[in-house]
Amino acid sequence: MKKILVIGTGGTIASKQMGEGLSPALSAPEILTFVPEVKKYCEIDVLQVCNIDSTNITPAVWQDIARTIEKNYDSYDGFVILHGTDTMAYTSAALSYMIQNSRKPIVITGAQKPINIDGTDAKVNLRDSILYACDDYSQNIVLVFDGNVIAGTRAKKMMARSFNAFHSVNFPVLARIQEEHIIRYIPYIPMRERVRFFIELSDSVCVLKMIPGMKEDMLAYLFENYDCIIIESFGVGGIPENMLDKFYGEMEKWQEMGKFIVMATQVVNEGSNMEIYQVGQKIKKDFNLIEAYDMTLEATITKLMVLLKRYSSYPDLRRAFYEEINYDILCAFERL
Repeated sequence: MKKILVIGTGGTIASKQMGEGLSPALSAPEILTFVPEVKKYCEIDVLQVCNIDSTNITPAVWQDIARTIEKNYDSYDGFVILHGTDTMAYTSAALSYMIQNSRKPIVITGAQKPINIDGTDAKVNLRDSILYACDDYSQNIVLVFDGNVIAGTRAKKMMARSFNAFHSVNFPVLARIQEEHIIRYIPYIPMRERVRFFIELSDSVCVLKMIPGMKEDMLAYLFENYDCIIIESFGVGGIPENMLDKFYGEMEKWQEMGKFIVMATQVVNEGSNMEIYQVGQKIKKDFNLIEAYDMTLEATITKLMVLLKRYSSYPDLRRAFYEEINYDILCAFERL
């Protein structure tokens, strides 16, 4: 029988009604008492990393989770992380870059309703996650929710309260779980390389969301205080004409200082392509900008947090950014 380590971090799945609203109160061992049937799948051990609302998740918590898995990696066949939904997509993306080439499944799950109330989705999500973690053809970092198995780099929370909260963005779901059966849509290709852990994260990544009429002074402030800025632009990508002069001046200084800029889009589906319009094509060519293409914002942010600790030169970081990890980027037309 396989051995699975369940790691508790809090979230709605662990919450109880307190005086000022729902708050995590149940420990991971207590949560498992609500699904005694999972004992037929495997042996289960439990560790509690923290017990917090996922709004309070920080990169330091991701590091604690990754270190916990690294320390216990050889002792278990798979891992299930109980997590709040609000930042679950960030955590699943972050772990995809912090724990690479994992032949063992690392599953993130949670719930839209606490496990101790009627009509909760927590029991099904937890059961499905443990079932998936026990399967011989499961590997890498995935998010399991409402029967969907989503690559860790492709998950995004799209519904605030509905049970089908997470969608797979610009990539098919890996599998569906129905009545204890796993229906796979993506062929199983076993990992050939050994697992690698990258625990260090940069805290110098910032997102600038463009809005119509934004003041150009914002660029100078961000360039002074961060090593990497992700610009979330409109449509397929570009910089408004009223900001171009300031952008060019700041960008020239910024690149001389060895800092980085990545262009992304506010549009969830289909990704960016700065080659299409004049407002994007010229600046991309002039500065050889990195472009996020079809990546989720959560994946773009967390990938850069990892890469900034590994690479200091622009060519090396750019090349590494375009290397596909856990299905994260498929539409990079130019990767070098």
